[in-house]
Amino acid sequence: MAEADAAGRSSAGLLILPPRLLSQSLLETMSAGMTSTIHHSKGLTVKIRLALCWMAVGFGFGLIASAAKAADPWIVFEGGDGPGKGKHIVLISGDDEYRSEEALPQLAKILSKHHGFKCTVLFPIDPADGSIKPDHQTNIPGTESLKTADLAILGLRFRNLPDEQMQPFVDYVEAGKPVIGLRTSTHAFNIPKGRKFEKYGWTYGGKEYEQGFGRQVLGETWINHHGHHAVEGTRGIVVKDQASHPILRGIKDGDVFGTTDVYGVRLPLPGDSLPLVLGQVTKTLKDDSEPVEGKKNDPMMPVAWTKSYKSESGKVARVFTTTMGASEDLLWEGTRRLIVNASYWCLSMEAKIPVKSKVELVGDFKPLRFKFGGFAKGVKPEDLLK
Repeated sequence: MAEADAAGRSSAGLLILPPRLLSQSLLETMSAGMTSTIHHSKGLTVKIRLALCWMAVGFGFGLIASAAKAADPWIVFEGGDGPGKGKHIVLISGDDEYRSEEALPQLAKILSKHHGFKCTVLFPIDPADGSIKPDHQTNIPGTESLKTADLAILGLRFRNLPDEQMQPFVDYVEAGKPVIGLRTSTHAFNIPKGRKFEKYGWTYGGKEYEQGFGRQVLGETWINHHGHHAVEGTRGIVVKDQASHPILRGIKDGDVFGTTDVYGVRLPLPGDSLPLVLGQVTKTLKDDSEPVEGKKNDPMMPVAWTKSYKSESGKVARVFTTTMGASEDLLWEGTRRLIVNASYWCLSMEAKIPVKSKVELVGDFKPLRFKFGGFAKGVKPEDLLK
């Protein structure tokens, strides 16, 4: 707690009101849902909820925290100056292996701090205790934030969300707004037959929306592990004819790398899908590994491509898909740059992509190794702001 002077001001310049000095009416007003914008020490602007009192936490950090009322089960980085100022990106995590609950907050920090985008990050939440629980398939609060979103970035796998949480997502997609799908988002939903949004499920058999959201919107559903899972890595090789594409600005062969293996896809990809990066299967998970010999690299599978999606509204959305994107993959600068550049492109802002976009990691980032059940236990969204 920051020290306070006689006037009740902390060393950080914040007015501290102890609970005993707050009137009952003020307490009721504050706990009813006021919000305040604050500034994180690492240059991020964060909006949190005021509750029973103001608390200055940590000298020099400039954070104001809630004393009693539980925080919202999502996090918001307000953004600021930069090309993305005024644009809102919603990042939705929810896979139980590749640690999207780590990857998407880091991407949000990069997009917010370095580029000015407002970013909202949603998580799969355990209703019992409010913690982030990636293997809880049926609850991602906050999808209504998509109503004001300009771009959605997905890190989903086999979600079976209730209709009230699916509806804002479906409304967003069918309004023809842009989408980025990472890794397992090709099989984002596993919705049982007979449910309102069953056609978005990855195994949907109806000809009008065959194989669901993944195939129809992103360009592919789950096929197989083309590389040896957890043994062979992925090195990105730029498609020669697309080297000048805006998404590939500042990216050359080998810059994109990941410890996640190459996914299999069916060739050619559907519609106007345009492969940008091919996945060279490597012998080990080290970025200086030799490529494997034989059919795994002949031909190489696309691991990043663009596509359009004509929505029910008639509007055509820009779509970017990469079968990379685990939290460990973001340790490589080129992989981060690929996704950041794609965010600009999806928003029709490709003219603002610099020669080499700024993608430095923000804060401490020590991603856990991908595996089922390997998530950090007991973490709540607000903990990610500390």
